[in-house]
Amino acid sequence: MDTPMLLTLVVAFVAVVAALEGAWMLWNDTRGPQARRLRQRVRAISAGGHGQAQAALLKRRMGEEGSWLERLALALPHSSSLDRWIEQAGLELPASRLLGTSLAAGVLVLLGTLLLGAPLRMATAGGLGAAALPLLWLGWRRARRLAGLRAQLPDAVDLMARSLRAGHALPSALQMVGEESPEPLAEEFRITHDELNFGLGLDEALRNLAARVPGDDMRFLVIAVLLQRETGGNLAHLLTNIAQLVRSRMRLLGKVRVLAAEGKFSAWILALMPPVVGAVLAAINPTFMSLLWRDPIGVQLIQMCLVLYAVGVLWMTRLAAAGVNPLLDGMTT
Repeated sequence: MDTPMLLTLVVAFVAVVAALEGAWMLWNDTRGPQARRLRQRVRAISAGGHGQAQAALLKRRMGEEGSWLERLALALPHSSSLDRWIEQAGLELPASRLLGTSLAAGVLVLLGTLLLGAPLRMATAGGLGAAALPLLWLGWRRARRLAGLRAQLPDAVDLMARSLRAGHALPSALQMVGEESPEPLAEEFRITHDELNFGLGLDEALRNLAARVPGDDMRFLVIAVLLQRETGGNLAHLLTNIAQLVRSRMRLLGKVRVLAAEGKFSAWILALMPPVVGAVLAAINPTFMSLLWRDPIGVQLIQMCLVLYAVGVLWMTRLAAAGVNPLLDGMTT
């Protein structure tokens, strides 16, 4: 083999190795474990609502090193609220990916409906609905995770009380809950314990916990601990009483949901009847139903029906919740 060919092979080998190394470094800087930990830490600080100086510093670093979509997501006025929702949903995806998915879904549905010949108003409504689907999925994940957190809270408070009776300090009790409780509540207490180890005060760490886990039960726990630090008293006995209070509220809330199940079921039937009947008629006689989106008067009728349908669903939701909210307010007071 002559010398030019050998040099060419060596240069090609070095170029391939350098390209692979560069691709690995790029992936590690954007998707690696350190980048994921940084994003999770930013979301935890931003979701807690406290420590805004640290959050601003970390966000500035991510904005300088991230993509244009990440910089756009961090520049939004309510980015902390979106971070809080993602953190409460227990997801690891960044806010930029969620916004990018929502934007892509809206644009694809808008262009697809326009190519199929739909009117601009209907295509815009479909695009907005598709763009809202990722956010609705995020809200569903958040509600399901918060329900699991509320169900696990009484046992965690009992574990804290037993730990305090055994002679442990409050930070050690929080660490024990983070190690021995089931997920997802254990993760929240581990974050609180990590914040204490990072030098954050107990008051601020507990307020961050209450911000990440919204609800009256967690607020009761945080307020009781903070008041006990100011006034003194037996914290273990206080935590035992809070666990009993939370269990009583959960039993009463279950009874209220059973009583309200009939009204909610009727509301679901009435809400699903118009689209189901419309789909059945479109399948039986497509020519008859196609006049609704081909004729201008039919398009106006569809728009009017959608507005009235939304008002009716909202009204039924308010009626179904009218009998539940007074009982829930009484439980809170």
